[in-house]
Amino acid sequence: MNHSRAVQCLAAVALCAPAAAQEYPLRPVRVILASPAGGTPDIVARIVAPGMSAQLGQQLVIDNRGGAGGLIATEMTARAAPDGYTLFIGGPGTITMLPHLRRDMPYDALADLAPVSQLAIGPYLLVAHPSLRANSVRELIALARAEPGRINYASAGNGAGNHFAMEHLKALARMDLTHVPYKGAPPAVTDLLAGGVSLMFNSIPPALPHIRAGRLKVLAVSTAKRSSQLPETPTVAEAGVTGYEFVTWFGLLAPGRTPPAVVARLNAAAARTLNAPEVRAQLEGQGYEIGGGSAQSFADYIRAEYAKLEAVVKASGARLD
Repeated sequence: MNHSRAVQCLAAVALCAPAAAQEYPLRPVRVILASPAGGTPDIVARIVAPGMSAQLGQQLVIDNRGGAGGLIATEMTARAAPDGYTLFIGGPGTITMLPHLRRDMPYDALADLAPVSQLAIGPYLLVAHPSLRANSVRELIALARAEPGRINYASAGNGAGNHFAMEHLKALARMDLTHVPYKGAPPAVTDLLAGGVSLMFNSIPPALPHIRAGRLKVLAVSTAKRSSQLPETPTVAEAGVTGYEFVTWFGLLAPGRTPPAVVARLNAAAARTLNAPEVRAQLEGQGYEIGGGSAQSFADYIRAEYAKLEAVVKASGARLD
């Protein structure tokens, strides 16, 4: 091949790279969720997916992979081809929390996942079965100290966000509760409603209908400020545990090494979707603040939360292995 022909070929390759990014996606995109159907990531995904599908011109296909506190879904994403056709909607459990609780993590949360866009931020509610002999956080602490280890609490799995929300409360309040992990929040809520366990932290969307129907009682909200959805419910800090705050968030991520142009395309689609009035209304109606922002700002947020939770986990002494 002569020199001029070689230059022409290199120029063609250079032009094809951005063109390929502009054409993405050429087929449906799988979105793996770290929860069963009906879990909070599922609720957020089904609010956001139609708008993103319209923006991208391809269907976002939801793939629910609950279990192992979200570890299964996160590992599947981390090991998927970094081509933009496998995405993940998850939260702090397997990204900023579990890496500090386990020594045998099958992926590097900061290197093997590419942040695309934060979608929503919100509180946990501390909810209880009506039979629990405590109607406030102060009463819960007194009961737990009087009967150490007798009160069971549910979580979406070892290392899930609501698991460590309770472990953080236990450490600050100096009380002993027994952890019962489930394969996602929906089966945990089902057992809580049946009285199989007494207590759990859960996101607002799946808990609110049961609270309003009287099937669950709410003791507190985990954020520093009260929720607009339940303004009469005190924060955990107001209820007597000074310094307690624990938020949950949901974000869109891709496998690590996904091309920056593809990440940028997905981020732009997410931003336009989150700015749509009907999507904002649905997320805010579920008690969430809207996420958004650049992929870099989401990456910076994850790194800051990763460092913060590392300190929290070390202070608590909690381990899963």
